[in-house]
Amino acid sequence: MTSSDVSTGGDVLLQQPTGTRRVEAVKIPVSRYLSPEFFEREMADVWPHAWQLACSVDHVANPGDWHEYRIGRYSVLIVRGDDGVLRAFQNVCLHRGSELCSGSGAGLSEIRCPFHRWTWGLDGRLREVPSRREFGVLNDDYPLIDVQVGTWGPLVFVNLDRDAEPLDEYLAPVPAESAWAKLEEFRCTAAISVRADCNWKTLIEGFSETYHVQGIHREMLGMADDVNGPQVTWRRHGRLVQSYGLPSPRQGRPGADEDVFASFVEVMGGRIGVEDPDAPMPPIPEGDTLRGMLARMVRDVNAAQGVDLSAYRDEQVLDMEQYNLFPSITVLVFADMLSVVRARPGTHVEEAYMDMYAFTRVQSPDAAPETPRTKPFDVELPADADPPFGLIINQDCGNFARTQRGLHQPGLTHLTVSPTEECRIVNLHHTLEEYLEIGPDDG
Repeated sequence: MTSSDVSTGGDVLLQQPTGTRRVEAVKIPVSRYLSPEFFEREMADVWPHAWQLACSVDHVANPGDWHEYRIGRYSVLIVRGDDGVLRAFQNVCLHRGSELCSGSGAGLSEIRCPFHRWTWGLDGRLREVPSRREFGVLNDDYPLIDVQVGTWGPLVFVNLDRDAEPLDEYLAPVPAESAWAKLEEFRCTAAISVRADCNWKTLIEGFSETYHVQGIHREMLGMADDVNGPQVTWRRHGRLVQSYGLPSPRQGRPGADEDVFASFVEVMGGRIGVEDPDAPMPPIPEGDTLRGMLARMVRDVNAAQGVDLSAYRDEQVLDMEQYNLFPSITVLVFADMLSVVRARPGTHVEEAYMDMYAFTRVQSPDAAPETPRTKPFDVELPADADPPFGLIINQDCGNFARTQRGLHQPGLTHLTVSPTEECRIVNLHHTLEEYLEIGPDDG
């Protein structure tokens, strides 16, 4: 079985062995990554209508907490009201159009425009207008423009389209498929943003296939099966399951346990409490396997921190579930780890931002709902800063601008994409075509 799915026009792409059918490459117009006109169509017809990740619940956990989500020219203000209700508004004063808030913070008691001091409550209702009589009859119910808001686990989503389907319908079936991980038990510890000189699709597509592991992540070949991980795509979203603690078949030879262990330490030794790349492999107990031992080491590290992973099977500890959510979110799930990568378009077609959210599981699963939430460390790095994400993600960051530059070559008109290895990229473009009401050859 390969890591492939083939579209039949329905919501789910059924996994099939590639040897049973003819596979034809998918052509994607390069103009989708370079054309300012195409970018403007996306900004008009995709981003105002799709549900998108705005922040973590930890950013807006307490009354008075607020967070600005900025994407291209759009800005959404998410606030937690005094009544504990989470609300979102278009970040604009209804007087002269000034932006109301910028950044993120706590202790907000009202939303006051810094330009002329028009003021709204955290529920969006108008409170104060200086020199109000000069405006004639002004209805007291002159609310801020509301935005749909919803949560999935520790993530807050917004949708500027008031008529869009509810979040749970939009995300289906991802929440049900990932329910085993109890994402609500995770807390956000950091949100770090970096600017990239590329199109937003160039960025997120780097997190939408494992075909590139053999190219820029060769350190992973000794400890990850990047070939046989099953993939499935639904109407908008997709999933990969990738096994760690196994050698890649691309090596063309079986990996000795010692080699697999050394590779695991190099890529993610912190999960098993081993930071020294030259550390010898512990003896594998009789009747056990390397993966069984690695899973036990992960559980031991978490137990030392008060987190009990005994209820999770070895494969839930060692196999990564990666969910690609349209338009531009990648959610990486292990029993002990949750990471989220978000791509955002900037102000023009070849500017994007990568936002990395790191989460940790709370100490006691039974106490998750009552465990206090604190504001995550939140920063946008300067353009010349080195990415701080670790070996593998840093390698991805180094590939964004290089890929985008290559797209400018005059002889390149289409990308040639595998419908099997890169099926989640194909699915992204199918969904994009649906939103833009265009065909596969349009760009």
